[in-house]
Amino acid sequence: MLELQNIKYSVTDPDGSVKEIIKGIDLQIDDRFVVITGPNGSGKSTLAKIISGIITPTEGKILLDGVDITDMNITERAKRGISFAFQAPVRFKGITVRDLLNMARGKRLTFSKACDYLSEVGLCARDYVNREVDASLSGGELKRIEIAMILARGTKLSLFDEPEAGIDLWSFKSLIRVFEQMHENIGGNIIIISHQERILNIADKIILLEGGLIKSIGTKEEIMPMILTESTTCPQIKE
Repeated sequence: MLELQNIKYSVTDPDGSVKEIIKGIDLQIDDRFVVITGPNGSGKSTLAKIISGIITPTEGKILLDGVDITDMNITERAKRGISFAFQAPVRFKGITVRDLLNMARGKRLTFSKACDYLSEVGLCARDYVNREVDASLSGGELKRIEIAMILARGTKLSLFDEPEAGIDLWSFKSLIRVFEQMHENIGGNIIIISHQERILNIADKIILLEGGLIKSIGTKEEIMPMILTESTTCPQIKE
């Protein structure tokens, strides 16, 4: 279980003024599939970076299964069982897809097992397993390869920061199918930062942020009507 205790995060602007981005969040996440959503500027991506260890909160504690991980960096948290998928996956010229899967798993995978992970995310394994992770891959392909890496890691907490960013409609539909399968089959917890309605609709729990605070937490049946009503006057949720 992931627990956030009074998490705050602020930055100092060049003029010396302090800007509060996360203003005090208390949260327990033990549901299998959670989506964190909210309007632009609400602190979603900042919170994702705090959970993953990319940035350290100004105040508060982060516990994973009762262990204080607040001061651990992203590498230390990865060893504890947290995976993080960036909005824009990194390209690695000279490194193959199979190399990345091996690194994610922590050992050399057989050709068959590497292909299994790629097949799970809807990629024809024979066409991708030995390809370089370079500019020849589309945004949607990179997203699915990144998800395959997370599946290979088999971590207890998988965190995705706006996985729909920068991909075309066809790739997005494919990603939805992958997340639906993950929802059914994954043994750990999934947290997705998103404002896409189709992703919200497959969540066990939705956490709505606004102005760096939690505005509401509930099931999709409880939260979606509130979000959709607000989006008619200030559109944030996308179909």
